[in-house]
Amino acid sequence: MISKVVFVLGLLAAASSFASPPVALAMGLAFGLIFRHPFEKESARLSRWLLQISVVGLGFGMDLHEVIRAGRRGFVYTLLSIGFAMMAGMLLGALLRVQKTSAYLISTGTAICGGSAIAAVGPITGATDEQMAVSLGTVFVLNAVALLIFPAIGVLLKLTQTQFGLWAALAIHDTSSVVGAAAKYGSEALQVGTTVKLARALWIVPLSLGTAVIKGAKAKVQWPWFIGWFCLAAVCNTYLPSGAALYSALSRLARIGLTVTLYLIGSGISIATLKQVGHRPLLQGVLLWLMVCVASLWLIYIGWIAL
Repeated sequence: MISKVVFVLGLLAAASSFASPPVALAMGLAFGLIFRHPFEKESARLSRWLLQISVVGLGFGMDLHEVIRAGRRGFVYTLLSIGFAMMAGMLLGALLRVQKTSAYLISTGTAICGGSAIAAVGPITGATDEQMAVSLGTVFVLNAVALLIFPAIGVLLKLTQTQFGLWAALAIHDTSSVVGAAAKYGSEALQVGTTVKLARALWIVPLSLGTAVIKGAKAKVQWPWFIGWFCLAAVCNTYLPSGAALYSALSRLARIGLTVTLYLIGSGISIATLKQVGHRPLLQGVLLWLMVCVASLWLIYIGWIAL
């Protein structure tokens, strides 16, 4: 009973306009580590839907011309970073003797978009529930760390809004944490981070198809339809200015929805989840993530990667 009350109170606090994304995630983590989750399955399902709806809502605050520009210029960087993450991840998995399917899922989640990529590719690889849980747990733990430390690192290194948005999109796993960290840094960082991240998320489709061909699988490839709706929302904001008041309200609601999503994700990380992950997959995920973070940050910092 106490856990239900505390969870609902935390949910209401996250839905208030006073809670920032990092604070909401920290509240969720605190709940997940202290209490047994009373609505675990419902919370996980709600967080997936709420994330997609929130991303679409953010589109109402985006200029389509900027979306296209950022997506086009970020294409090459995204392709190179995905290739690097996949190769490095599988090599690390082999060196650390991580089970091959788990290593592939962790690499996929790091390369593209965290839990969404793992959820899409997992059934195609024939991953077991345990392998899915290990991979998702690894990614979610690192997502929480990224959301909390990235804005501070950006300030310390005096990254511009564009630099930080690009770095967040290339180095943070899940869309929710990219948007949360970028929103904390500034509006321009949010626009760049969201656009480049969504362009990166589209690579779920070719990677899923490639995995299916290699595995000889017949599993259905999941298309991230919410990205198309995000673009449509940006079209409305750009070419139908008469709805500006409505678009502004939807964009604000989307940010609140994202904050609630982060609380729900944090609440799903428990002591049991951390134990289930184990040290080898977690070490693979940490090392791979550090490699991607440092390499992308260095290239952005010296100006080799820029929008």
